Amino acid sequence: MKKSVYELLAEFKRKYPMTIAWRLKQHAKIIELHLNPDEEIIYAFAAQKNDNPLDIITTHAVVLTNKRIMVASKRILFGYLFTSITPDLFNDLKISMGLIWGRVTIDTVDELVKMSNIQREALPEIETVITEYMMREKKKYRLREETN
Repeated sequence: MKKSVYELLAEFKRKYPMTIAWRLKQHAKIIELHLNPDEEIIYAFAAQKNDNPLDIITTHAVVLTNKRIMVASKRILFGYLFTSITPDLFNDLKISMGLIWGRVTIDTVDELVKMSNIQREALPEIETVITEYMMREKKKYRLREETN
């Protein structure tokens, strides 16, 4: 049985309790709203979408599917924020480790998506999953471009 977005986020939070993340159910609902019927969830984690370790109120859910990376946050009063990163827009991934927390920066064609306040021990897992996925998907894009 497939796990829901919330179950995967909660599992990540249990595994890495020092990661600062709040309101996981609400953020998961935004991801589920934007999931396409043919998308399968591969991995999920939560973190603060900013570059400031003192800012702890900008939690976002980051979900890797078989088609893209989705980043979403339900705002406290109304509305939400959502970003979709397809493999063709993905440039690079940077991992930074500080004294207490780590940071993941997803470099895209349009922007730098900075996720912070992540427990240090989670960084290798996040890097491995995203890098392996993107390398696989980039090969598919190159093959499609060569055949066209």
